[in-house]
Amino acid sequence: QVQLVESGGGLVQAGGSLRLSCAASGRTFSSYAMGWFRQAPGKEREFVAAISRSGGSTYYANSMKGRFTISRDNDKNTVYLQMNTLKPEDTAVYYCAADRVSSMVVVTTTDQGYDYWGQGTQVTVSS
Repeated sequence: QVQLVESGGGLVQAGGSLRLSCAASGRTFSSYAMGWFRQAPGKEREFVAAISRSGGSTYYANSMKGRFTISRDNDKNTVYLQMNTLKPEDTAVYYCAADRVSSMVVVTTTDQGYDYWGQGTQVTVSS
C-alpha cells in the first residue's frame, strides 16, 4: 500500500507557474505508474498527465500539452507537476494517483485504473 500527499498548490495570477509535488510513502514507489488528475467545482474529475514507472513515458491531456510537465524522482519517492502559463480554467483541486503495474513503460490515463489517491491540493488561478 502507498500513501500519497500532495503539496504546492496555491493562488497564482493567470500566466504564472506552480509546481505541485506528490510524496509517496513506502519503499515501492518505483513499482507504480503515477498520474495527476483535477476536479473543478461542479465538474467531473479529469485526467491531466501520467508518467510510467521509469519516467521514460509520459502522456498529457490535450489542453495541458506544452504547458504542464510531469516528472518523477524515484529516489525521493516523489512525482511532480510543473504548471506554466496557467489559466483561470486550470482552477481545480489537483490529485495525484498511483497505479501498481508490472510494465516499466506503460502509463495509465483513466481514473479507474489507479489504486491509490492523495487528498488533493487546491490550485486557484486568478484572472
